[in-house]
Amino acid sequence: MNIQDNLNNIKSTLPEDVTLVAVSKTKPISDLMEAYNAGQRIFGENKIQEMVEKHEDMPKDIEWHMIGHVQRNKVKYMAEFVSLIHGVESFKLLKEINKQAKKHNRIINCLLQIKIAEEDSKFGMSATDAATLLQSDEFSDLKHIKITGVMGMATFTDDMKQVETEFKFLKHTFSELKNINTELNTISMGMSGDYKLAIECGSTMVRVGSSIFGSRNYK
Repeated sequence: MNIQDNLNNIKSTLPEDVTLVAVSKTKPISDLMEAYNAGQRIFGENKIQEMVEKHEDMPKDIEWHMIGHVQRNKVKYMAEFVSLIHGVESFKLLKEINKQAKKHNRIINCLLQIKIAEEDSKFGMSATDAATLLQSDEFSDLKHIKITGVMGMATFTDDMKQVETEFKFLKHTFSELKNINTELNTISMGMSGDYKLAIECGSTMVRVGSSIFGSRNYK
């Protein structure tokens, strides 16, 4: 199947209220344009430099999502155009995003990344820290960011019961945080191998790459 067929196939399985982020990291612009021409407008990248280069060369009605780990010193490169930053896992990062957004007179939407996996390699803050952050005076001073929801990455495992438990924990965390901030509306969880399970557990945004573009070549 080609990219257009893959995309249409996945979209046909998604409920109306679930947003599809096409994860295009490492893929050439020609592949992205094939998805774009098939109607896809939201693309996710995990390296800021790669996203900047693609943004410069591609149509300007694309929503770019930064889905990877964000280094504070690189926020300035994407602050002018990024639509949503998924991986916000510290107040320091939030402060930097706010500072760079202010320079462009923008409000940048962000998701708090909650650590739901058992793996040490996964980033994220605890549910308690997220709740504390949302209620802090320092947070209320940030006028150029908007927290719109949460993001989580499940453990890389074939044990779907464990993945399901982690997804349900993120949904529970979202519900708790929504009691603090009623404007939260996004739960970003689920990738190519588990997005259907994620949707069953309450996901409103799935990040799908290899099922659209094929496997990646990291060489």
